[in-house]
Amino acid sequence: MTKLQETYKNEIVQELMKKFEYKSVMQVPKLEKVVINMGVSDVRDNAKALESAMRDLEIITGQKAVATTAKKSIAGFKIREGMKIGCKVTLRADKMYDFITKLFNVALPRVRDFKGLSPNSFDGRGNYTMGVKEQLIFPEIEYDKIDKIRGMDIIFVTTAQTDEEAKELLRLLGMPFSK
Repeated sequence: MTKLQETYKNEIVQELMKKFEYKSVMQVPKLEKVVINMGVSDVRDNAKALESAMRDLEIITGQKAVATTAKKSIAGFKIREGMKIGCKVTLRADKMYDFITKLFNVALPRVRDFKGLSPNSFDGRGNYTMGVKEQLIFPEIEYDKIDKIRGMDIIFVTTAQTDEEAKELLRLLGMPFSK
């Protein structure tokens, strides 16, 4: 069990129960999973691009990436239904907490001119989405070994009923929101 998990079980649960006046510990929202998604637009021209993106995601998360396919054909983007167009990783339990600790304490401070994450990126159901412009902010990625700089979407899925509950949960977990 990671240090963040222990802190969650003890201090964060107590603080959330006090603030939102929950009657039971089971009402307290928790982080369910973290999904990291990387779209690979140049897969049409370069077949190796998807493999490279999947390798980068696996290095960052420590878990095998899964290829994602197009749900429908879009002629303007030269995409056919069923074509592999990206990759994703879903993290839960220990790997999830390890990843968010690394993201909040190591990767995000490496972003140039970082002033905090937007507190407005909630979806109305207690989930938070953020984007990263390049995979180089993670220390495991070696600059010389990447073929192209790619961004990624990181989605924090919580059991919270409202955005306010989810924001407080993520803030207590260490998410650096901008003021």
